[in-house]
Amino acid sequence: MLSNKYVRTIMLSRVLLQLGIWVRNFAILLYVTDITQNDPYYVSLISVVEYAPIFIFAIIGGTFADRWRPKRTMMLSDLLSACSVFVVLLVVMSGSWKALLLATLASAILSQFSQPSAMKLFKQHVPEEQLQSVMAMFQSMTAFFMVIGPVFGTFIYGHYGIEVSLIVMGGMFIGSSLILGLLPPDTSDEAGRSRSGFLAEMKSGLDYVRFNRVLRNLGAAFAFAGLAAGLTQPLGIFIIIENLGKDKEFLQWIMMANGGAMLLGGMFIMSKGKTMKPQTMLSLGLLVSAAGTTGVGWSHHTALTLALQTVSGFFYPCIHIGINTLLLRNTESAFMGRVGGIMGPMFMGFMVIGMSIAGYLAGILSLSVVFSISGALFLIAMLILLPMVRAKEAEQQPSLQGRL
Repeated sequence: MLSNKYVRTIMLSRVLLQLGIWVRNFAILLYVTDITQNDPYYVSLISVVEYAPIFIFAIIGGTFADRWRPKRTMMLSDLLSACSVFVVLLVVMSGSWKALLLATLASAILSQFSQPSAMKLFKQHVPEEQLQSVMAMFQSMTAFFMVIGPVFGTFIYGHYGIEVSLIVMGGMFIGSSLILGLLPPDTSDEAGRSRSGFLAEMKSGLDYVRFNRVLRNLGAAFAFAGLAAGLTQPLGIFIIIENLGKDKEFLQWIMMANGGAMLLGGMFIMSKGKTMKPQTMLSLGLLVSAAGTTGVGWSHHTALTLALQTVSGFFYPCIHIGINTLLLRNTESAFMGRVGGIMGPMFMGFMVIGMSIAGYLAGILSLSVVFSISGALFLIAMLILLPMVRAKEAEQQPSLQGRL
């Protein structure tokens, strides 16, 4: 896979982006908590400016990604992110720390244009039989940075402060853009341009998903899986305190076990999972998540909880790898950006809904019941995909260009 210039170059670019993003996430979080004395309003506002662009700009960015040249789009997005960071640095040095939120907002917005362009290049330049392994490689990289990213970001901020953290962040974005410059030039076919207007192209993307049975099923599964993930994400700390009777600091060991298992799971799929159909892989990941989430909610034994988190983490890459592989295989190149722009908010939107009601449900029910509800939602997502598991893969690629 690394012999493919597109995979190798984008992979190296994403390594620098991940480093920059984790420095951004933790340096800004720690700085804001320090300067506001842990004000929950501003701490929560960091998450808002990080996730809000997914809802507002995902479909817009995806539509433009289908119209623009992918290499140029990714390079400009990274360069503009770096420019925004250095502008924010100047403002912060003058004493206005609230501008830090603009750095997060700008890079989050621009990523909605860059990410679909990378998927489009994979669709065009990676052989179909290698797509699943490529997605596994990128999932492994993401899991790796989930383990070391917080440590790296905390180290940079703790030792050098917010100004140096911003310089490192901007430097990483510039480095990513320069590396992307090594990609072969965009071709006219990669531009994805159309004579239709912007709104017409956005509507055609929505119609494309609506008429594609595989994408419809994936969208429904996305919604249930996102709601399931959102219900448990804010409650992990209470599992540690109430169910296990541990101090809140013990949460880091649970997260490390889960993140390490995710890394191993992604590497295993990359090397051994080539023969498994992506819809089978996705269903397996959802089934294990259903069982693991329910078990964690009812477990009062530390060893059992660690084991369940480790097993769930090992199979969790099956979900993301299966989803991305199915999207790549069942989406025509001209619609790659718009499909990603529709599917991403589907998951994130329901996850935010789950996060917003998790505390209320835990208050009127119990942790065990909420985690059981989450497990049931994962199971429903898996059942939605059963027809796809039984279907022949060759029957899942209808060309819809003629309908639209």
